[in-house]
Amino acid sequence: MKKLIKRTSVVCLATSLLAIMSCAKLDEKVYGSKVIRDVSNGSASDLKGVYTQLNGQSDQANTYALQEHSTDEMMGPTRGTDWGDFGTWRKLHTHTWDAFHNQISDTWDQLNIGVYRATQVISSTQSSAQTKGEASFLRAYFMFQIVDLYGQAPFKDPNAPLDENPKVFSRSEATDFIIKDLRFAETNLGASASAGIASKASAEALLAKVYLNKAVYKATTVGGPFTFAKTDMDSVIVFANRVADAGYQLEPAGKYFQEFAWDNSDKSKGIIFGIINTSTNAPANTHNRWRMGMHYNQSPSGWNGFTTLADFYNSFDPKDERRGGSYPELTDRNGLNTGFLVGQQYGPGHVALKQRGGSPLIFTPDVNLNYSTEAQGIRVIKYFPHPAADGSVNDDFATNTYIFLRFADVRLMKAEAILRGGSDPNGESALAIVNGVRTPRGATALATLDLKAMLAERGFELYYEGWRRNDLVRFEKFNDPVDQRPNKSDKTRTIYPIPARAVDSNPNLKQNTGY
Repeated sequence: MKKLIKRTSVVCLATSLLAIMSCAKLDEKVYGSKVIRDVSNGSASDLKGVYTQLNGQSDQANTYALQEHSTDEMMGPTRGTDWGDFGTWRKLHTHTWDAFHNQISDTWDQLNIGVYRATQVISSTQSSAQTKGEASFLRAYFMFQIVDLYGQAPFKDPNAPLDENPKVFSRSEATDFIIKDLRFAETNLGASASAGIASKASAEALLAKVYLNKAVYKATTVGGPFTFAKTDMDSVIVFANRVADAGYQLEPAGKYFQEFAWDNSDKSKGIIFGIINTSTNAPANTHNRWRMGMHYNQSPSGWNGFTTLADFYNSFDPKDERRGGSYPELTDRNGLNTGFLVGQQYGPGHVALKQRGGSPLIFTPDVNLNYSTEAQGIRVIKYFPHPAADGSVNDDFATNTYIFLRFADVRLMKAEAILRGGSDPNGESALAIVNGVRTPRGATALATLDLKAMLAERGFELYYEGWRRNDLVRFEKFNDPVDQRPNKSDKTRTIYPIPARAVDSNPNLKQNTGY
């Protein structure tokens, strides 16, 4: 059983820091990437702390959980006494959370600390243009998640009086602030020797993401309908083209899962920004991504938790490589496949595995959110372990780079922007772009493309990567009924509540509609 554990280290900045939290122990290691800086001034060292704040984004909880468990592609069923966790996962899937939900509160803290730390670096007179560019990108990333999840963003100048309440940006104001940060980053950053360091391309990829969602963030009513301005869609295309010009590539046919493998930092040509892991320094905890679903008796052992929904699994073309299958070295040694795990499961030596009670370990599509047996539910392995991993050294082999932004996403954003009325100076069509992503995976080429097919394609390509809720909201499908949530939820659920304790401590924060 894997219980919900808060992994984020919290730093005591001041009693009024964003009016979000109280002091707690600072207990952190500084991580960044394979490229290690030799720094002697405080501002550059502090930049490492901003990068460190990204580590919590790879946990199975908090930001990732809010973006995935609330959607049509993930749920966390309770299995007897396992994974109950006071209903935290069930409430996300059923859209029944409130302003006291633990993960809503913890995510708010984690993201706002990232914004504040980045702001400290940007405000320092010792920071170089490069340092400020990286910090501006990181601040934009954290604030983007805040705006996307909560619809408003507190902001505190590090030089302001300690007892001054943070001001609060509206969703529209925060969006403009993010764009300004990213444009500054794009101007002041160049190419990077590592996907673990912010670059011009990472700023451009996130700019495309912001402009694609601008209609959502600028809307006068929560949950839509949304009107996508041609100028915004044109901007998506401009930034997507700039990323393409930087030389990023899609994985070739038959190599989709290579982008998530233990050696993806060396082999993948499509990772734009993420957290670099090594066998001795793995801050991103990518082992969460396989352990959260794998059964206790699989190799390496898992936590037997999260599943996908049968309807989502069944939406894939059976020939689509992205649906999963065997992977060289991994399957031969551990018996583990990639992608969706359904049916009889195998261990080393292709030995058929059993449940703890001795029955065959057969993952079934049927699953109940409130009570499931240990074998119910289709599991998902997007990132997967090194073949040498076992229960004792699993963490040491979590060497997969954890990805925030990758080229396939950028290509699909461009296709969507064209579909929504944008003009591409390069003359590509949305259909050609989508088929260019789709057909190398073995899926049948589409004859036509509409918004329904566009959303589906984003699901096929980007499942379990933390973008599903964002996509569903933009396509106005987030509130639709899904398995284990039979009724349509209210549109106010497209943003989460401001944590109750944050509203209580900062009079500038106003609770979101519906909470």
